[in-house]
Amino acid sequence: MTERVTRRPADADLCPSALALTRFGTGIALTGSAIALYNRLTVSRLPEVATPVVEPIAVCVPARNEAVRLPALIGDLRAQVGVPRLRVLILDDASIDDTYAAAIDAIAGDERFMVLRNEIEPGPGWTGKAAACARLAELVDAPTVIFLDADVRLAPHAIASASAEFHRRGVALLSPWPRQRTGSVPEAVVQPLLCWSWASTLPISIANRSSKPSTAVACGQFLVFDTAAYRAVGGHGAVAASPTEDLDIARVLRRNGFRTALVAAGRQAETRMYCGAAELEAGYTRWLWSTYGGSAAAGAAVGAIAALGYWIPPLAAVVGSGAVRKAGLLGYFAAVAGRLLSRSTELPWPIAAADTLAALAHPLSIGAYLGLWIASRRAHRHGTLRWKDRAVTA
Repeated sequence: MTERVTRRPADADLCPSALALTRFGTGIALTGSAIALYNRLTVSRLPEVATPVVEPIAVCVPARNEAVRLPALIGDLRAQVGVPRLRVLILDDASIDDTYAAAIDAIAGDERFMVLRNEIEPGPGWTGKAAACARLAELVDAPTVIFLDADVRLAPHAIASASAEFHRRGVALLSPWPRQRTGSVPEAVVQPLLCWSWASTLPISIANRSSKPSTAVACGQFLVFDTAAYRAVGGHGAVAASPTEDLDIARVLRRNGFRTALVAAGRQAETRMYCGAAELEAGYTRWLWSTYGGSAAAGAAVGAIAALGYWIPPLAAVVGSGAVRKAGLLGYFAAVAGRLLSRSTELPWPIAAADTLAALAHPLSIGAYLGLWIASRRAHRHGTLRWKDRAVTA
């Protein structure tokens, strides 16, 4: 008499919940990828050529310890076309380098520019950037005010293009998202997460039509305001203590009945926000603690969702078998696709090889982000936050 041997499925010896957990994580990754695809197809970009803007425009540039990067922005601003009534206000915010002298040299007597010096540290309840922006705004006498960070680089039509789009949409705040450049491995791993964080979670064309503060997105590197609306809500004074003043001022505007919108700057603006691992770590540590309303529980919940969506599937693809491995591979490639779609939303095609490699390392990016969030919360708790040789208090 012979025995019949029944072969068990390859997954039978795994934890019964392994497949369900992997599928759940893959669902998160697929959802993120679908939203990223939607945004890739629908997010507007600034036009590369714009008609001249005849109204006065004031550009404000807060600059602390920017002697190296500021002259390039000044050169870009001097080269702007289509904005005959442009005025540029620059504030050297108590720099300890040669920012002021570098600005004066770069301006080369251009009468459209004014450089101010501030030797006073921000008062209680103010961040350095908010205080600098508020001081610059006091001098604005134009109906449109644009705030730029010193590390932004502009194409010749950038200001005219942003202003034209701003008026076309009829909003109180337009935020053109600059292309985020990277120059090192740590930057390539982490920096694209800025765009991915909204491009894979929020349908922007819908959010732009919403009045909900929770759906506002803004990037403080390039902000275009209606001056009257900006002043009506208190300007940067309304977000004086915020480490993410760009996002919070957009929310303040929406709470007061004003509209805000995000667009991709496309080829009109780019920036290398942080240079190297040390600056990147310091920059993110400065503000990440404040995400999710500063709530550790909310941050942990978001971290858990990220781990489920972007760690479990690749792990299952490596150590699982059968249906578990197939689900894991699907989730991993969905995550990579979402990362590339997000990157191509801010960067015109083709995607660089370095961006593809960084997308393949997306699980490491999520780990780096969570590590920076933990470090930021720890530094905030111990009162050791610093940025540009200035203590950050909040």
